[in-house]
Amino acid sequence: MQEETRSTPLRLGSIAPNFQAETTIGPIDFHEWVGNNWAILFSHPEDYTPVCTTELAALAKYEPEFTKRNVKLIGLSANDIESHDGWINDIAEIAGCALTFPVIGDKDRQIAYAYDMSVDFLSPLCPSPTQAAHFRHKLTCPNRLDHQDTTNVDARGIAYTIRSVFIIDPNKVIRLIQSYPASTGRNTAELLRVLDSLLATDKHSINTPVNWEPGDDVVVPSHIADEDARARFPNMQVVKPYLRFTPLAKESFTSI
Repeated sequence: MQEETRSTPLRLGSIAPNFQAETTIGPIDFHEWVGNNWAILFSHPEDYTPVCTTELAALAKYEPEFTKRNVKLIGLSANDIESHDGWINDIAEIAGCALTFPVIGDKDRQIAYAYDMSVDFLSPLCPSPTQAAHFRHKLTCPNRLDHQDTTNVDARGIAYTIRSVFIIDPNKVIRLIQSYPASTGRNTAELLRVLDSLLATDKHSINTPVNWEPGDDVVVPSHIADEDARARFPNMQVVKPYLRFTPLAKESFTSI
């Protein structure tokens, strides 16, 4: 498995690091696999665990909705492919549908390191898995481990991947980063909502307000002057000079 070295922290607008990896559908080059699609790369702490099982079961059910939006899903944990394959059978039974998106076997945590999903056991301050094990309880290495859950480690004391989410656009630019503690499952419907917001804002040059759902009014960005805004958004309503709403029809890709 190969990955690009992480030189600076990943931020919104960073290019998603490329990597080659073994997955449940075979070897991939990540950027080639994404192609001209959007992608959601998400990590889970461990196979055969309750919260992770519910998450992947939900994603398996929702996958057709992501596909409608030209979004590819790909999971990751520090388990091997054999473990993933067995667990996926359980998930299919629980979800009532097949899990068809790939799951990466990142047993050596190289990709987790590149994406800052786990303890920095490759950093100069913590150069080896052996040394990382000594920090099982002290947690003094720089990391993105959930500090409230010191049990989120394997038998060697090395941190599992946390629940990270990266939404990546067709240009391989990171558009969203989320991190959840091991105890808290993600909201799959919220991932779809954020995707719909990103797709709408890219297409229509608008912003989406709090609790926005497809079909709701959207916000006209502040940098658009009133004259230009009225020409572009003839149904615009001005609440304050800095707060302007306009209707936006629900796109066909947002049907659930």
